[in-house]
This record gives sequence, C-alpha cells and structure tokens, in this order.
Amino acid sequence: MRRADRLFQLVQILRHRRLTTAKELAERLEVSTRTVYRDVQDLCLNGIPIEGEAGVGYLLRQEVNVPPLMFNEAELEAIQVGMRMVQAWGGKELSSAAKQAMIKVEAVLPARLREYQSLMFAPDFYIDSDEFQFLDQLRKASRLREYLLMDYRDVKDDSSQREVRPLAIYFWKGTWTLLAWCELRNDFRNFRVDRIIGLSGLGRHFVVTPGEEMPDYIALMEAQYGDC
Repeated sequence: MRRADRLFQLVQILRHRRLTTAKELAERLEVSTRTVYRDVQDLCLNGIPIEGEAGVGYLLRQEVNVPPLMFNEAELEAIQVGMRMVQAWGGKELSSAAKQAMIKVEAVLPARLREYQSLMFAPDFYIDSDEFQFLDQLRKASRLREYLLMDYRDVKDDSSQREVRPLAIYFWKGTWTLLAWCELRNDFRNFRVDRIIGLSGLGRHFVVTPGEEMPDYIALMEAQYGDC
C-alpha cells in the first residue's frame, strides 16, 4: 500500500470509530505499531487534529475533510465486481442503487481508467425472478428491527408460519440466508430466502435483547466451530 493511501485510510478509520489503539490500527492497515506511531505523528504535524497517545489510543474529536484519493486498477476492479454482484443478487432496490453508484464512480475516474473493465462477471440470466422477491423487505425489516410474520417451506417441503426478529442477511453457498430469532423455537434460526413463500410486517419493533442478537450468534458459532 502506498504511504499516501495508508495515511488516508488511517484518518478514515479514526473518523468512524471511537478511541482506537495503535495495535488495532496496525492490524487494520497491516503494518507495525511503530509505523502507526510515525504516521500519526506526521498527520498531527500536518494539522490533522488527532488526540491521544501511544499505549492509550487515538481519536478525532472534530470532523476532518480529507480529499479522496484516486482508485488504482485493483481497487476499481473490486468496486466493479462488487457492484455487478449486487446488481445480480441484491434485490431490486440495491440493484438500482448499485447502477447509480457505478455511474458516479465512473464520472470521476481519470481518462486512463475510464475504459477499464474487469473480466469478472455475475450473470443473472439464470436466476429465478421470484428467488429474491422478499430480499428488499427483509433488508429493511432487519435495519428497522421490525417483527415479521413469515410463511416458510423447509427442505422437506413442510410448511410453517413463524414470527421472527430479522437480525441479518448473508450470502453463502450461492444463496441468501436470513438469520433471525424465532419466537416459535425461542432460539436462533437460519432461513433460506428462496424458501420463504409469504412475508408481512407486524408493525412492531423489537429492542436489543442480550443473548439474542447477531453478535451472540457469531459468538456461539465461534465457540462451536472456531473463528468464523
């Protein structure tokens, strides 16, 4: 990573986090803590208001506007591939947003990168249009923490109705999966989105409940299978 890119990323990390130790910064930036100390000192000398000290941590107490650095080819390709995947598999709303975001990215590219196109694609011509029909609703309900009433058909083709608290949606092994707290089972459950046959919001919102949140599920999986 170029030093200018590293300094930019360091500021961005501090902008979006509370007190952050040099060790945490070093792990994020994949450098030594000695390099972090040196970078922080240089940023402070150039007027970036970083507060803190070695061994304690650092933070930015006021907003800092840092001019964005231009993408290199690898970064641009990562963006293109990610956008293509979202357009193919992200549901109607995110698909549209991805297209608009890519237009904005391409508008600020220098001439040498304007024609650059990754050869990694995410074709959608084989995807059943009904496969992601509930994805937008699930995404919104997860963000708003809204209870859902779900009609579900499992792998044995047995149907059931569940009241769930949607916690997160993740894509793995070629399909979207909903992580939820199931009120019927009083436990975490994973539901394949393409097996949901009916979904409606209940107009009620759930509060943070210790032991029943996504980090708790991740902790259970790590304890059972090791670091995920």
